[in-house]
Amino acid sequence: MTATAVPTRAPRTRPSATPRWYADVGGSIAALSLLVVVALWVSDGGVRQVVTLSAWGRLTGLLASDLMLLQVLLMARIPLVERAFGQDRLARWHRWAGFGSFWLMVVHIVTITGLLTELWDMIWNYPGMLLAAAGTLALVMVVVTSIRAARRKLRYESWHLLHLYAYLGVGLALPHQLWTGTDFTGSTAATVYWWTLYGVSAGAVLAYRVGLPAWRNWRHRLVVTRVVSEGPGLTSVYLRGERLGELPVRAGQFFQWRFLDGAGWSRANPYSLSATPHGDQLRITVKNLGDGSSRVAGLRPGTRVLFEGPYGKLTGETYTGGPVVMVACGIGVTPLLSLLGELPYRPGEATLIYRARGEAELAFRSELEWFAQHRGVRVVTLLGPRADRPGWLPAGLAGHRDAETLRQLVPRIADSHLYVCGPRAWAASVRGAALEAGVAADRLHTELFSW
Repeated sequence: MTATAVPTRAPRTRPSATPRWYADVGGSIAALSLLVVVALWVSDGGVRQVVTLSAWGRLTGLLASDLMLLQVLLMARIPLVERAFGQDRLARWHRWAGFGSFWLMVVHIVTITGLLTELWDMIWNYPGMLLAAAGTLALVMVVVTSIRAARRKLRYESWHLLHLYAYLGVGLALPHQLWTGTDFTGSTAATVYWWTLYGVSAGAVLAYRVGLPAWRNWRHRLVVTRVVSEGPGLTSVYLRGERLGELPVRAGQFFQWRFLDGAGWSRANPYSLSATPHGDQLRITVKNLGDGSSRVAGLRPGTRVLFEGPYGKLTGETYTGGPVVMVACGIGVTPLLSLLGELPYRPGEATLIYRARGEAELAFRSELEWFAQHRGVRVVTLLGPRADRPGWLPAGLAGHRDAETLRQLVPRIADSHLYVCGPRAWAASVRGAALEAGVAADRLHTELFSW
């Protein structure tokens, strides 16, 4: 192992822990926005007309618009929101809000327009309706490609590009709401509310998805310094930049990366840090799973890098000591490696359970040996193909109960902080086993590989 790869803890000022009440306040504000929409509908005569389809059409349209804008805010990369909830939860809520908004929009269209001929007449003759129709088609495309079965058939890069059309759909929907929507312009309170929500949503996207990344890239100027093969289909990239000690990143987090090495640079890919951030150097490790990841092995030193982040809540911000257990599947070991270098556990307190198909897929052997020798980390490998039944154990242990096996591997599991990283279904199985084994929910931290 080279000196630059030694996983010592980073001499940097890490971001402070996020107060737990941040999440409660954020969730309350989101729920309150829906109540405000209903209240504005009631004040504009909605209850008096409740027996009519048009009244329900107005309400569903308003709720659809509110959820649509909440979707935008959920994925606007607002640092405070990211720190409070983490990407996993935000992405899940974003998806739920998206499907809810879509079906409310369908009900809105059906109840307001009725017959197909009336719909056609409204699109051609009502102000802003042609734009709204185009926006609706864009949103339909986003929804269809967000269905799990459709996502499996798309490359991540293609799905991500198509998903950006959601912004176009939201933007095209605005004119018809302002020109023909009496619920938007019928009262001063309604006008102020909707303009404020649209303004905050647009401002958040411009500030945190454009402005903040642009400023950080200008300030830190990341470049590739080394590219190292870690095994079949596995490549580590070392990056260096300016004033990286000022970057508010913690071990366990990930970034969206763009490598300026030619065609394809415009498509960002999410990769976790695979080593504790130290000084002016970062390291990521990438498994060859598609077009974007396959290019990484061919990167040359000196290649400029654009990044967005850091993101993710798989961090040690709530860990203050005591037993810690990390459970990784395949490439999921990378963020856990960075955490092993940062967390202040004592010798003998840390256990890493590493799940892989076989010996050839075990990566970072020398670093794991370093952790075992210098920091007393106990490394347990679980090898073999998947079991026929749902669960996190390999086929060779399929006859054992998930929770009981976890207790046997880690007798102090109920007193431990648990960090889990791997595919969604597998991580959910680990989480279920951990809860059954007595791990407290607030000590269970997960990062799932899905999109």
